[in-house]
Amino acid sequence: MSESESSPSNSDRIALRCENIHRHLGEGEGRVHVLRGVSLELQRGKVYAVVGPSGCGKSTLLYLLGLLDQPDEGEIYLGGEPMTQMGDHERTAARNEHLGFVFQFHFLLKEFSAIDNVMIPMRKQGLLSNEEMEERATSYLKDVGLGDKLHRLATQLSGGEQQRVAIARSLSNIPSVILADEPTGNLDVHNSNIVFDLLTRLARENDQAVLIVTHNPDIAQKCDHILQMEDGEFIN
Repeated sequence: MSESESSPSNSDRIALRCENIHRHLGEGEGRVHVLRGVSLELQRGKVYAVVGPSGCGKSTLLYLLGLLDQPDEGEIYLGGEPMTQMGDHERTAARNEHLGFVFQFHFLLKEFSAIDNVMIPMRKQGLLSNEEMEERATSYLKDVGLGDKLHRLATQLSGGEQQRVAIARSLSNIPSVILADEPTGNLDVHNSNIVFDLLTRLARENDQAVLIVTHNPDIAQKCDHILQMEDGEFIN
């Protein structure tokens, strides 16, 4: 097969990409060039680790890719569509449709049950009936081993269980991309492995791209690709 014949299918596999991303933070003499022309492509069904020392720009990049912040220069494409010139409403809609987030701190609503926390993104999207949302949330909580704790309040779950609820929540809208910022940072080794294995297995089954920012070398080595960042640039 020629390159021209294969390129469309390869392009279809790209869930998210960015080109020549620059970001400055701070003002005046304290202004810092945090990201210096970063480009990457995330393919469906693949798991990527971004590693590097603290302050090198990893989390800044994640927030830009998650449409939670705007780059100073460069473009971000989600589902092939350019994002940086879109208005807040369009960016929010694209984020709700295409992106799932898992953070180091799970950010569950403590007064809500596990199933209610997982249903939050679906309620925001507004495409499913309450019965359909409950059915999907139940399915994902069963996938992460919490089928018997659907109605437990977040405060009644262990740290590892809360992070598994956060994974189920990130998957609930069936996004094309999962962005995870130190998702195992507060967990012991056993729960770290459980959370990582669940996240990557479910994402691969759903043909989603996963980008994980991590300081954990064992987690990084399990990913399909390791992207080493230093001083706001990828060095490999």
